[in-house]
Amino acid sequence: MAIDGRILARAKNKLEEKRRQKDERLGRRLEKVYAAAPRVRDIDNSLRATMAQLVGVALGAPSSDGLEEIRLNNVKLQEERIAELTAAGFAKDYLDDDYMCPKCHDTGFVNNSMCCCLEDIYKEEQRVSLSNLFKLGTENFESFSLSYYDDSVSAGTGSPRRSMEMVFEICVEYARNFSAKSKNLFFNGSPGLGKTFLSACIARVVSENGFSVVYDTAASVFSKFEDAKFNRTDDIEGIRNETKRYLECELLIIDDLGTEMTTSFTISSLYEIINTRLITNRKTLINSNLTIDELRRKYSEQIMSRLEGEYQVLTFYGDDIRKKRNVL
Repeated sequence: MAIDGRILARAKNKLEEKRRQKDERLGRRLEKVYAAAPRVRDIDNSLRATMAQLVGVALGAPSSDGLEEIRLNNVKLQEERIAELTAAGFAKDYLDDDYMCPKCHDTGFVNNSMCCCLEDIYKEEQRVSLSNLFKLGTENFESFSLSYYDDSVSAGTGSPRRSMEMVFEICVEYARNFSAKSKNLFFNGSPGLGKTFLSACIARVVSENGFSVVYDTAASVFSKFEDAKFNRTDDIEGIRNETKRYLECELLIIDDLGTEMTTSFTISSLYEIINTRLITNRKTLINSNLTIDELRRKYSEQIMSRLEGEYQVLTFYGDDIRKKRNVL
C-alpha cells in the first residue's frame, strides 16, 4: 500500500483531533466530579505523587518509603477514589481514561506500521479527496446499467450494448484485481457514455482496497504543472506537492483529456506524466471524448506511441445516456 503523504497528514490530524476531543471530554468530567466530590481532586494529586515516588525508586533515588509501601498506598487511594465517586452518584469507571484504540494506544501506529484505526481514517480522507469524482454517491458497479445502451447492431461498431458489456467486465476485473501488474487504461468515446462514471467505480474499489488514487481533470492537472513551473501561486510548495502526487500515486485518473487548451507546455507536461509513470510502473487511466485520430492530430508522436502501445484502449459506443435518463 503506497501512502499519499498529503492524505496521511490529514488523517493524522483527524486522529489528533479525536484525541483532543477525548481529552476535553475527560476534562469536563473531571471538573464535574471535582465540583461534586472535592476529595477526589486531593486523591488525584496524591496518586500523581505516588507515581513520582515510583519513578524515583526506579531511578535509584533515595526514598524513605519502600516499593511495597508505595504500592499499598496507591491501592488504598484508588479504593478511596472509587468510594468517593460512587458516593457522589457517579459510576466507578466514570473517569477511566481508556484508549480509543487498544491496539496502538491512540498513536496510529503499531511497530512502525499503520494501525487499522488510522488506516480507516486514511481511507475516509481518500474518499473525500475523490469527492469530485463521486459526485452522485452512487458511482459503483452495482448501479451501472447496460439498459441505456442500444442493443441493435450498427455497421462497423456492432451492438453498443454488447460492446459495453465487454468494457464493463474489463473495468470490474481491473478494479478488483488492481496491482502493479495491471495495465494502463484509455477510455475514449462521445460524451455521456459512462467514461467518468466507470472511472469513478474503478477509483472507489481501488482506493477501498488500500491503493492511493488521485483524480483530476486534464485542464486542472496542466494548470497546476504550469503554476509550479512558473511560480504562479503563493503556495508554491503546496502546488509542487500536488504535481508530485500526480506522478507518484498508484492510480492516476485524468478526465477529459483534449478539453484543455493545447500548448507546447501542456504537451510537454502530458508527456512527462505518461512517461514518468510508465518508467516507475505506476498505473494511469485517461478519459477523452476524442478519437485516436483526433488525439494524434492534437498531441505529439511520442505521446501517441505510448498511449497506443502501453495502454489498453476501450472505446465507448452508443447515444448520450444522460439525455436518455432525462427522457426516461
